[in-house]
Amino acid sequence: MEMRSIAKELAGNPYPGRGIIIGKTPDGTKAVTAYFIMGRSENSRNRVFVEDGEGIRTQAFDESKLVDPSLIIYAPVRVLGNKTIVTNGDQTDTIYELMDKQMTFEQALRTREFEPDAPNYTPRISGIMHMENGKYNYAMSILKSSDGNPGSCCRFTFAYNNPVAGEGHFIHTYQGDGNPLPSFEGEPKRVDVADDIDSYTALLWDNLNAENKVSLFVRYIDLATGTYETRIVNKNV
Repeated sequence: MEMRSIAKELAGNPYPGRGIIIGKTPDGTKAVTAYFIMGRSENSRNRVFVEDGEGIRTQAFDESKLVDPSLIIYAPVRVLGNKTIVTNGDQTDTIYELMDKQMTFEQALRTREFEPDAPNYTPRISGIMHMENGKYNYAMSILKSSDGNPGSCCRFTFAYNNPVAGEGHFIHTYQGDGNPLPSFEGEPKRVDVADDIDSYTALLWDNLNAENKVSLFVRYIDLATGTYETRIVNKNV
């Protein structure tokens, strides 16, 4: 698969919706993940990321303007031992709770499907990072309707063992803007990753559509020690 520029991928799509990037730094020492949210409605744009233990959660920026929290308030990132879970909805909790009961990532997600937000039927995208004794692998998943048919859920999981340094994979909810919004198609895109968390955070944020972007989370995890650095950028400050 062709390596794509993450900057060009983001700059060329005014509305990828919500996106997950997982990969490894060029120097091979750190696992990388990023998660961003965008919004077209006032309710979707009225959000910020805040730290919550080792993970993060979404929170209304202005509580008085919060209309329906069901699909916009959730914990996108949670940590379960040596696993980091990143998703675009409350399936983060499903994965955390069922993997804690010895179920697999895929088994946990078989209990869920795409979001009930007709006519878009937004895909649920999820990622799991596993680090142990300096070794690292990750998987990504998308649960989507069959071409907008809510009666059929298509489930895809992509696993990456011993990922290549300097590479990541990028999955997002929508192909682009539209009405209804067209769901992501194909396997996660192979994209570039940088060694420096601050420059990579700036690169991602600066190339997300200025009108639609809402919040960005980036984390670099040291593969030798398990320690991590986190950056959060919110449009609403």
